[in-house]
Amino acid sequence: MESANTAESQHRATPADLATAIAAIRSGPQGPQIAAVFDFGGTVVDGFARPSWWRRISRRDRAPANTLLGSIRDGLTDGEYGRFLQQAVLTLADHPEAELEQLGQRLFRHTIYGHLYPEAWQLVRTHEAAGHTVVLVTALTRFQVEPAAAALGIDHVLYTRMATTEGVLTGYAEGRTLWRSGKADAVREFAAAHALDITRSYAYADSIADLALLSVVGYPVAVNPDHKLGIAAAEQHWPIVTFHPRQSPRPSDYLRTVAGFAGLLSGALFGVLTKSYTRQRRQMADALMAYGTGATLGATGIRLRVTGAQNARAPRPAVFLFNHQSQFDVIILPKVLAGGVTGIGKKELTKNPLFGPLMRFVGVTFIDRANTAQAKAALAPVVGTLRDGLSIAVAPEGTRSYTPGIGPFKKGAFHIAIQAGVPVIPVVIRNAGEVNWRNSMVARQGTVDVAILDPIDVSGWDPNDMDDQVEAVRQRYLDTLLNWPAPD
Repeated sequence: MESANTAESQHRATPADLATAIAAIRSGPQGPQIAAVFDFGGTVVDGFARPSWWRRISRRDRAPANTLLGSIRDGLTDGEYGRFLQQAVLTLADHPEAELEQLGQRLFRHTIYGHLYPEAWQLVRTHEAAGHTVVLVTALTRFQVEPAAAALGIDHVLYTRMATTEGVLTGYAEGRTLWRSGKADAVREFAAAHALDITRSYAYADSIADLALLSVVGYPVAVNPDHKLGIAAAEQHWPIVTFHPRQSPRPSDYLRTVAGFAGLLSGALFGVLTKSYTRQRRQMADALMAYGTGATLGATGIRLRVTGAQNARAPRPAVFLFNHQSQFDVIILPKVLAGGVTGIGKKELTKNPLFGPLMRFVGVTFIDRANTAQAKAALAPVVGTLRDGLSIAVAPEGTRSYTPGIGPFKKGAFHIAIQAGVPVIPVVIRNAGEVNWRNSMVARQGTVDVAILDPIDVSGWDPNDMDDQVEAVRQRYLDTLLNWPAPD
């Protein structure tokens, strides 16, 4: 077994950047006996201000929401953590666990998800690909961390437990808190219980309070360290990796977004007018998408960088499958696929005053996800659309993701492709969730990468037994996100 000192001396030569850290993971020890331990606040998620939807929270939930949300921040001091525990006694006591679980889910869906570090997601997935046992550890409560862990696909979560009486919180911690040495001890105990080789394992943290945690493992990494941890990391020759937090929208972002919506409408109108003489709805629809999306991208300052563009042009028709993280995907897809494509969307989009009418004009099929029978009936004409030569773009996840990750795939698009006798073509989108958050209409400047992968022949698939094939297609997305192809 490799000693901790040997592991540390090897780690000293590692330059402090994300790409090198990922390369070190891939070339380092593999297998489930190796742990990858991530601190939560400041390492997986950065701190944030009170959300804009705060006033819509019920009065009963405001105090516990303030306690849960306000304590998720980077670089907590001893005094700040002590005040969190005091606040927990005042605000969490007498609240049922189930009620706080629901509140934690709401806080994640409305606020916390937007502050997850994409770099943390990439490291988690890289460790997972290496077969490592990924662990999320925090001095906070499970109500704050478990929704994020679930979204990141992390099964093992260590946290400070809160005492309960018949399912109702007392407000006090149960047993020791996972603060400073308590966090390190919890990781040691977890490693012993799961037969993990801690001397060859990894840990990521941002605060001097986590010095004991980082000292436990053979491969410690300081992430956005506070001043004291930065000094300690330099003295120990530990790598320091910088994660970039998502910034709140600036006034210029709002202005560009407004300009983008104006560009979409004016570009769409111009496109229709340029082809109105043909009286061909399809030609007008293609021109609408080409001019509308081009004007939107130009006004918002969003650039597309496409790999595998030749797969967008042939074979046609096809079912284009795209991963879905942003409302901006409805701008990205038409621009990349360049005409001859319509889509399938959820029924709720018909209520959108901007996208609803435009999507109806270009022939999008809307389905009611809450009614399976109606959804299947609505999809039946799509097979005819494909056979008539028009391609379809579909998000097989069915909804937008809270992380850069890929959710489970629904099989409807694959059934359609099999019935129509056309291939499926994966379209992998990276960074769309950075320029436009999942639950936001505000667009930020930036570059969105798009990789259009090789077509997949599904003609030989058994519609009644294709779980493995569908999962293999989903895995292509994960592999592409972790190993992005070189641009054309």
